[in-house]
Amino acid sequence: MTAPRPADVDRSDRAARAWVEWAVSLVEADAHRSADTHLLVYPLPPEWGIDLYLKDESTHPTGSLKHRLARSLFLYALCSGQLHEGSTVVEASSGSTAVSEAYFARMLGLPFVAVMPAATSPEKIALIEFHGGRCHLVADAGSVYDEARRIAAECDGHYLDQFTNAERATDWRGNNNIAESVFDQLARERHPVPEWVVVGAGTGGTSATIGRYLRYRRLPTRLAVVDPEGSAFFAGWRDGDPAATARGSRIEGIGRPRVEPSFVPTIVDRMVRVPDEGSLAAMRHLQRVTGRRAGGSTGTNLWGAFGLVAEMLAAGRTGSVVTLLCDGGERYADTYHSDAWLAARGMDLGPCTRTLEHFAATGEWHPPT
Repeated sequence: MTAPRPADVDRSDRAARAWVEWAVSLVEADAHRSADTHLLVYPLPPEWGIDLYLKDESTHPTGSLKHRLARSLFLYALCSGQLHEGSTVVEASSGSTAVSEAYFARMLGLPFVAVMPAATSPEKIALIEFHGGRCHLVADAGSVYDEARRIAAECDGHYLDQFTNAERATDWRGNNNIAESVFDQLARERHPVPEWVVVGAGTGGTSATIGRYLRYRRLPTRLAVVDPEGSAFFAGWRDGDPAATARGSRIEGIGRPRVEPSFVPTIVDRMVRVPDEGSLAAMRHLQRVTGRRAGGSTGTNLWGAFGLVAEMLAAGRTGSVVTLLCDGGERYADTYHSDAWLAARGMDLGPCTRTLEHFAATGEWHPPT
């Protein structure tokens, strides 16, 4: 085969660059079409002097916090020269990131394969397929990384690798990231600089973005990361062990069987271990109090946020706390919102529900032991 002449190479390079420019413009246009998400007030007794806010990420076009991450990962891959016209895009995911990535892949006319645990909710699988993606399910959740790499190599595609790239794909200094958005929306509130921001960790990208932003802006706000039982993040942070492993979490979207490369423990001020029953009881408590149906990771966030509110109240401090409403409950209708699903797994939400009811009535926090 004759080697291409330099002029031919140059024309090919220009065409490839033109496609990348077109793809970036489409992703950016989608961001401009999408309004910012709401910052909702959670109803606490006014005499407490504490305000609790939920950043409602379920209103993104693909219905979850992961829409921001997917957009950043696509822009990162495009601008790093890793994604090209016709590339098959591959991701390892527990579901929500893959839903959002399938949306962007279809926008750019690219095939998309999501490698996910077989236990992923049917609703998430259906959403990925609705957006044109293909789901590749594996029995062992810990094998999703290697399987995604294998598939990407076989089809000469690109593995987005959210668990490595999440903390570097988002501009933590600003550029309309979630931290900048929250503080802009708080500007006219009575406590515009919150005492705590509470988030979970799936990739670790959101906590890295917020923690770095707080330091960059020289804000006194502290970052609390809530971690569901079965996740490795808490032990890794507590023991300073990035090699920590665990069985994995039953709360989709957060908690991992290993400490992911994108998790940055040095910017986390506190970690809170949350029982699964606490996550799901708080998720259901949110619906009873506000009428909003959310997923299990939102319940994990609320469980941690309620404990911090109670701590502030006991110390006589006023102020504000912010956490995230990560996605809508429709994705978990047959799992977390199903009494039959809970019963089949021997999960009793009663003790945690009583903790939440006592907190709502008194401001005191007494989690089950």
